[in-house]
Amino acid sequence: MTLASLNAGIRLALATTREHKMRSFLTVLGVIIGTGAVIGVGSIIAGLDGAITGMLRSFGPNTIIVLKGPVMADWTPEILRRKALTLENARAVQERCPSVQHVSPYILNMVMSIYDVHKARYKGNDVYNVDLGGTEEGYAAGGTTMKAGRFFTDSESAHHMPVVVIGEDVQRQLLESADPIGKWIQVDGHSLEVIGVMDRPAASLPGQKDLRVLIPYFTMRKLYPNLKEHMLVVIAYPGMVDQAQDEIRAVLRLERRVPFNAPDTFSISTSESMIERFRQVTSTVALVMVILSSIGLLVGGIGVMNIMLMSVTERTREIGIRKAVGARKSDIILQFLTEAVVLTVLGGIIGLLLGWTISRAAGLIFPNLPTAVPLWAAVSGVLVSVCVGLFFGIWPAGRAARLDPVVALRYE
Repeated sequence: MTLASLNAGIRLALATTREHKMRSFLTVLGVIIGTGAVIGVGSIIAGLDGAITGMLRSFGPNTIIVLKGPVMADWTPEILRRKALTLENARAVQERCPSVQHVSPYILNMVMSIYDVHKARYKGNDVYNVDLGGTEEGYAAGGTTMKAGRFFTDSESAHHMPVVVIGEDVQRQLLESADPIGKWIQVDGHSLEVIGVMDRPAASLPGQKDLRVLIPYFTMRKLYPNLKEHMLVVIAYPGMVDQAQDEIRAVLRLERRVPFNAPDTFSISTSESMIERFRQVTSTVALVMVILSSIGLLVGGIGVMNIMLMSVTERTREIGIRKAVGARKSDIILQFLTEAVVLTVLGGIIGLLLGWTISRAAGLIFPNLPTAVPLWAAVSGVLVSVCVGLFFGIWPAGRAARLDPVVALRYE
């Protein structure tokens, strides 16, 4: 195989493609869809991974979340039946874990039905389904910064002060045209004074709104005595996260009277462990994506093989002439393999453009999603296109190379 023969084969393949534009397009449609799906979905998964990874890491490298069930998984009936974490558990962790700098109990708003949805109101403006929670001053140490005002103090919590800090989107919807500090809003009918507006988290899910409404812990217990579920937000000393987790586990097993041979009745998570669990989910999604796109590539490959077989039949006389003037089997194989590869590479390039379009459209729909076509997706899309052309072009090329020149010259 020489460079000149390869160049001639490519020019011949391009000329054939131009001559049969619609047929060529329909032939590689499966390759276009398969490649576009790989690149488009790959870019969305990469962007989602970046957004969620950033969001989880925004908790801080020393933050540990303790719940009675896992953070990023469904709670089974067994988990729901577990005894709730308590303020006493938080105090025990604070007192008996040397690696722990601070523990903030956080009363969870477990929405079980449409009747549990919480509402904030100010002068006729309503915000529904706010993310209501009660916590202590130390919660802000986990990375919460203020856009305006301040966070509440433990003294205000101890005195059941009716104060509240709100998220950025709550402020925008309720008090966009007014200075929020000092305004009194209604939360489920309770009057609370706004003393601060929190900045949006450093990273958030695409399209996610910041609807946080945080109340001092003991104020929350006074206003919502039926809420029992707690989350513990633990801040470990720098470099002591692993030791802190071991100490927390030991203290909580004693506090909750878990037998030595029984599993934990609580879940301890860090940002890195939550990222690892999230990536296990995305790897499954990526596998499904590869399988589905492979079906498109398989269909496209069969179409390429079919059209190449048709091309061999149409050009039987041409093959006979080439063999009669000295063309070898390898020359015929190279000619048809080159045509198949050129056809699928063109489909791969169109699929690359389709995937880039999908990526850009997702970025416009979800501005918080940092979509971009990853290099690995673009390169793999083109390489797979080449492989499809080679694999499905072998049989037609071999059939052309095996034609008897005498029989081929007689073909009409």
